[in-house]
Amino acid sequence: MSNNTVPQHGDWAIETNGLRKVFGDRVAVADLSLTVGYGEVFGFLGPNGAGKTTAVKMLVGLIRPTAGSGLVLGRPLGDHHARRQIGYLPELFRFHDWLTGEELLDLHGQLYGLSRAERRRRIPEVLELVGLAEAARRRVRTYSKGMQQRIGIAQALLGSPRLVILDEPTSALDPLGRRDVRDLIRRLRADGVTVFLNSHLLSEVEAICDRIAIVNRGRVIALGPMSSLLAGELVVEFRLGALPDGTLAALERVIQIDAVQHGERPVLVARATDETAVAQAVDLLVRAGVPVYGVIPERRSLEDLFVQLVNEERSEPQ
Repeated sequence: MSNNTVPQHGDWAIETNGLRKVFGDRVAVADLSLTVGYGEVFGFLGPNGAGKTTAVKMLVGLIRPTAGSGLVLGRPLGDHHARRQIGYLPELFRFHDWLTGEELLDLHGQLYGLSRAERRRRIPEVLELVGLAEAARRRVRTYSKGMQQRIGIAQALLGSPRLVILDEPTSALDPLGRRDVRDLIRRLRADGVTVFLNSHLLSEVEAICDRIAIVNRGRVIALGPMSSLLAGELVVEFRLGALPDGTLAALERVIQIDAVQHGERPVLVARATDETAVAQAVDLLVRAGVPVYGVIPERRSLEDLFVQLVNEERSEPQ
């Protein structure tokens, strides 16, 4: 990593308090308050029009907030020392497509203030990281959409940043390319780099992020560790043998039965407060002599949580 680092102040790589941005009579960001820890992968989610892009532009210093405050790498929003330590890939990027990949990165390296020696060392490294070493001397206009996405990630990493902000970094990639980007993000985390990830691919976010924020109408409606936000009642399917009389009533003392499919091998769909309750239900069935052919939990997904929270928030009066 670069030795030209910004001193770390406080506990957060990003901290915002009541951040607000108004364009004329339109409120793009109403009240953004969140924290992002050093060295974590943070997911930033929300429906279209939720204010995500505007929020990101305030974080990187491209626009100024109307109200509120924020720190990035311990310095005020827009501080040039902090900005030198940020790598940024916007969702809609337009590169000089008449340049080769190598030339494009050399141009961005100069904009980052890297010396010629640093550029010569760093450009091959990032091209290798994103799988474009063999395309280094091809013009960017000949790149596929996925390759253009990769060169965009390469320029974001060129300056050895402490904070990388990626806006839809896998949108143009195939499944293998998305896996490569996930592996790269994990490598950055292992190196202590903070990654701020904005993506509509919720499965990608769920697979890699430590914590997330869900925003809607320009404000945070959920913030926390992935495991905590996805925790809740377990929905479990029990596939069983014949049920003696009174078994269902006994089960309902430890789990809530939502549906029963009767037959030679009954199927129960039930809700439990935690895994302990599921274990108690299985123990009760075994002691009652009921064959247990399967216990299948239905894990709550990030998509489930996202849809639930956004719909609930939309139903509230503005």
